Amino acid sequence: MTPWLILLFIGAMDWGFYAYALIATEAAARVACLYTSSSAATVADASGACKYAIGQLNGMPNVGTAGVTTCGGAPVTLTATSVTGGASADGNQASQVSVTYVTPVFVPMIWSGSTMLPKQVTITRTIQMRVRG
Repeated sequence: MTPWLILLFIGAMDWGFYAYALIATEAAARVACLYTSSSAATVADASGACKYAIGQLNGMPNVGTAGVTTCGGAPVTLTATSVTGGASADGNQASQVSVTYVTPVFVPMIWSGSTMLPKQVTITRTIQMRVRG
């Protein structure tokens, strides 16, 4: 019975890690978009927004301990764009930030090719905020 309990425990740890990664990625996108929506000058400042996103994802093992400082490729990718008109939620100028985070392989399971517990998860969150000022 013990091997099954260990397997279930490892699976629960994986799911917990992925849930934390979802929350951290959402927070990173929100903070980065809050920065880019602060003025018309910062609406598409991806490098400035990257600093805030990395700050939120710093607790992730393949970001903080790996010394990631840019958002140009895996594990963190960030895009910041200005949207207006119909692409904006209310028709006014808005900032749209998209953050993509690729998780590390936490605990490889026996059925790693399965869709139930994948080896890695790619999480993308997109936030849009109206430009202030």
